[in-house]
Amino acid sequence: MKLDRIHHVAIIVSDYEKSREFYVDKLGFEIIRENYRPSREDYKLDLRLGDCELEIFGVKNPPKRVTNPEACGLRHLAFHVEDIEEAVAWLNALGIETEPIRWDEYTQKRMTFFRDPDGLPLELHE
Repeated sequence: MKLDRIHHVAIIVSDYEKSREFYVDKLGFEIIRENYRPSREDYKLDLRLGDCELEIFGVKNPPKRVTNPEACGLRHLAFHVEDIEEAVAWLNALGIETEPIRWDEYTQKRMTFFRDPDGLPLELHE
């Protein structure tokens, strides 16, 4: 057997509508499916960006993230961009704050971080 690609990443959010607006309306993810699951009393939103999917689960009262971002588990989600300054300007125009752009000492590429509505660190990597 051989793994050939990442199919999806799943995150749990505290405010479904706010997160839906952030990922779909602001960041431009395409909606594949959107379902309310009465048996679980939650929403499941399947999104696409390129050839990777993001699953968003809107559940009632999820526990807060343990620490920021060094807890065991998902550290951050990174997006590739061609022009980091253009991407930062675009996010800032949407009202999304970004950290200062810095150099990744290992890849020698520029990078920065921003956060989703629940504080999940998201990275831009040039």
